Amino acid sequence: MARRYDPQSSPKENMQLFLRSIPLKLMVVLPIILVVAIPTYIYAAHAGGTVVPSVTNLFYNLSNGPAASAPTPVPVYPTVLPRVGSIAYSVAAGDSCDGILAQQMNMSSASEVFSDANPPTVKALDQALGLDCHQLQPGMPVKLSPQYPLMAFGGLITKVSGTTSRVALPTPLIPVPNQQDKGPDCSNGCQLTVRIASNVTVGVDVSTSLQVKLGSWIWTQAMMPLKEVSGFPNYPYVDQKAPINGMTLRACDFQVDNTHDDNSASCSSIQPNSIVSDGGSWLVGVVGSSGLSHWHYKINAPVGTQVLAWLAMDSNGNLSYHAGDPLYRYDAQSQLYVKL
Repeated sequence: MARRYDPQSSPKENMQLFLRSIPLKLMVVLPIILVVAIPTYIYAAHAGGTVVPSVTNLFYNLSNGPAASAPTPVPVYPTVLPRVGSIAYSVAAGDSCDGILAQQMNMSSASEVFSDANPPTVKALDQALGLDCHQLQPGMPVKLSPQYPLMAFGGLITKVSGTTSRVALPTPLIPVPNQQDKGPDCSNGCQLTVRIASNVTVGVDVSTSLQVKLGSWIWTQAMMPLKEVSGFPNYPYVDQKAPINGMTLRACDFQVDNTHDDNSASCSSIQPNSIVSDGGSWLVGVVGSSGLSHWHYKINAPVGTQVLAWLAMDSNGNLSYHAGDPLYRYDAQSQLYVKL
């Protein structure tokens, strides 16, 4: 029986068979697809690297909360500064030092702050009043100082220290916005250097969640530093000879530009003080747009008047001035506060 032999096809014949198996339409369409697809792919890859992150960044910014309010125009600096001073009083029959402070200065805790059980406190009170509390006589002149006074003022931030920077946590492939615009994080406390007059700056200790930036204007009421007296850690009076320039105060009722920090420390929470037991606080300030007028206190006095006012505390802990409450103006001639 003769052997059957099947000859193998050549590569050329195999290619011809493959080409014949491809439909004619596909051979026509395939080059067109290649011509269109390759440029489209290159363009899409380039656009994806720029457009998509930009769109993502847009949504990131939209979800990041509203932009900070525009700074308020800087008010004119006052020509005079708040002043801590004393009120003149003449001892009446039956008066005691504790009674005078309770009646004239609303200091209900006077007998606790100044106690015979702690002689250094009584000695310090004698020096503050200018007489011996154990030898009072009717008609004796007394100088009464405001206990734990607050100072109201506005000013321009020139320096922020003792801060930690806000750091964003980046998501992969999503550009993180520039954090410099956020400002330092003062939620755990900052010390601000604030210019309150042309050549006067003070330090302001504050804890706030608001954005604090150089060049922002702040408004605040702040606890003034108390005079240090040996053996009397809660001495309630300010050293009246201490200059305002360079003084460091602790802020409450704090505002940056147009935004008030409703979560800032209350003035009664800054210790030591007797605001809660007294039902209010003494406040020193200056009448004018860069001073007390910001708080809308109804004080009828010329601009630039240095005043000492009693702020009553309501049931919510807010301090405010009411017509008829104790109000004094500083008299440069006598160097004392007199009734306004």
